[in-house]
Amino acid sequence: MSEFHWISWLQANLAAHEQRMRLAGSVGPWPSADHGRLITAPGDDSAVMHGGSGDLLLAADMLMDGVHFDLRTTPPHLVGRKALAVNLSDLAAMAGAPESATVCLALPKTGGEELAKALYSGLLPLAEEYGLTIAGGDTNAWDGPLVISVAITGRAHPRGSVLRSGAVAGDWVCVTGALGGSILGHHLSFTPRLREAWQLHRDYGLHAMLDLSDGLAGDLRHILTASGVGARLDAAALPISPAARGLAAGQADPRTAAQQHALSDGEDFELCFTLPEAAAQRLLDAQPLPGVTISKIGEVTAAKGLVWQGGGAVALGGWQHMF
Repeated sequence: MSEFHWISWLQANLAAHEQRMRLAGSVGPWPSADHGRLITAPGDDSAVMHGGSGDLLLAADMLMDGVHFDLRTTPPHLVGRKALAVNLSDLAAMAGAPESATVCLALPKTGGEELAKALYSGLLPLAEEYGLTIAGGDTNAWDGPLVISVAITGRAHPRGSVLRSGAVAGDWVCVTGALGGSILGHHLSFTPRLREAWQLHRDYGLHAMLDLSDGLAGDLRHILTASGVGARLDAAALPISPAARGLAAGQADPRTAAQQHALSDGEDFELCFTLPEAAAQRLLDAQPLPGVTISKIGEVTAAKGLVWQGGGAVALGGWQHMF
């Protein structure tokens, strides 16, 4: 089973679970929970719930040695930083702001104390950079490799959260930064686009958004599926990173190979978003994010599917976990 099939199964079964909870009412001496608080079903980058003074955002990510990093070649402080950064990126995908996080570690029995301290030496400076409170967590030791799981809370943007389901035909599709080649180091050192997402939604009113964790070709399809639309991509407009071009340099067709890296490598953690044409044109003209270029890469269409402007389907690529 692929990760995406599992998410579909969860969406169906958790919706039924939530309905049963609503019908059941109180199950203890405490006041009955308000099961109308959940705004988004599983499938967006963060869950959104009604809160007392504004909507709450909840997200979690688990990273495992041998899958998301390799401790034989990766300094532990960068692992700790990445474990928090991917969660911050999930909040950025909703144009949210961070508040607190809990950190859970399953440490190898040998050298666990030193490893844990090294992880936090990378995690804590990033938390301080974004004003995030580390509220606690859990730590265990076992005979397996390092596993680090971070759960994060945040608050929604005053304009509301940007979901994957808001794209409409006629929107322009844009991305921040350059894509591809993250394996050469970007996946460990990327900047979560929290400030950028907040500013973009505040000033331009985004319709739909996610962060690019599994590759543009796959991730953009999540927006299209959730919104019930399609898109045309402009191959010439894809912002390809120098790292992707370097990886493609030895290939028979370096241009096509670099494009494929930009579409499928994953872990760019840039923003992909849609917004109305007029607002998008203002945004592209202004380029308001210091040091971060925004590119138009396509347009949303009423006809479903992801295709190239010149014709032909965009091949599905990117990373999928298999169970």
